[in-house]
Amino acid sequence: MAVLRELVVFPSKCFRGVRSFFFSTPLSQNGSLKLNESVSKDGHALDFEQSDTKKISKAMKSYMERAKIHDNFIKQQLHEYNIGKRHLANMMGKDPEFFTQEDVDEAISYLFPSGLYDPRARPMMKHPDEIYPKRKAAEFDVNGRPYHSLFYTSKPNYYTLMHDLAVKFKQLDRHEDKIISRGIQDQKPTELFLFGSEWIPKQKIENVLLESLTDAQYANLIKTFERFSQHPYSAIEKNFIMQFRRQLAAQVEIQQVPELMRDESGRPYMTYNARRKTSNATVKVTGQGTGVISINGTDIHFFQREQDKKQIIFPLQFSDMLGKVDVAATVDGIGTSAQSGAIRLGISMCLRSFVNAETIERMRLAGLLSFDPRTRERKKPGQAGAREKFTWKKR
Repeated sequence: MAVLRELVVFPSKCFRGVRSFFFSTPLSQNGSLKLNESVSKDGHALDFEQSDTKKISKAMKSYMERAKIHDNFIKQQLHEYNIGKRHLANMMGKDPEFFTQEDVDEAISYLFPSGLYDPRARPMMKHPDEIYPKRKAAEFDVNGRPYHSLFYTSKPNYYTLMHDLAVKFKQLDRHEDKIISRGIQDQKPTELFLFGSEWIPKQKIENVLLESLTDAQYANLIKTFERFSQHPYSAIEKNFIMQFRRQLAAQVEIQQVPELMRDESGRPYMTYNARRKTSNATVKVTGQGTGVISINGTDIHFFQREQDKKQIIFPLQFSDMLGKVDVAATVDGIGTSAQSGAIRLGISMCLRSFVNAETIERMRLAGLLSFDPRTRERKKPGQAGAREKFTWKKR
């Protein structure tokens, strides 16, 4: 056989078919060759690919490339953040080694004052971990096989959370059945009291799960959590539930909510006298209704402006009582804005007796239960109005 003098490279799939043609000596039992193994008679090296060596999947290669780019980007951003923090510390006359994030925020607000209303539009300098979302770790091995059993649902963390809720719900049911079977009557159900907190929004849940959710999936998750929290023994899983809730602003005082009254037909109702500027309104909200709104003997078209109509509807929509109660109001005074404001306050105060404590707290934070003391400012002498000045003329 002629001596092979040129480098011959065969793909791994074709390598087994040409072994006997080039080599008379038997190969090792594993049927593979090491790289750069010299087997030719004239001393030339023959480079072959390993036949049975495991290859990294394309998915893993793509992930490793993206992860490397992401890590380099975060490393660069962190380096720039540390440089900027050191400059701020020097400008503020503080030690850069003990310059915290709170000091950075104070320095930014002092050196770059801004009157913009939205805090997100103001100048800021945050740690890269707070600005850029976290990157999910690889969910598959080098062969491309996923670690997670729900990988092909495209949202394994979301469906894992739903599965955990179902499992915990069954555990609470078994706990309740055990108490009933033992005949323990003294132990009261420990239902979780969620007053003063609310479910975290969709964006924060996506940050926790590191997955994007649709509105339908988020609504389904919140409904499942609400049903789970209404279980008689849901307090057992309080730590698990509170991971997905955030605390509302501290309540200054808990107002005494009056109890509902009953009319001749047995329907519940509540009345309230409210005022706004020079307008006074007497509002009566009746339960078991169909959403009828009566204002001075007419419907909501008593107000011509769209803004005034929205003022009347807003507390009903916010408390999810629109179409469930009837509203009857009588109002007097000057100005449609003041009249609609007085009716809105009266409706909100009456609705306290129809909703739960959590909704009352949300209404309070939204400003529906607060009296608006603002009035028209008087005209000042020597001026055209309360704030307006006369046009200045040189001569």
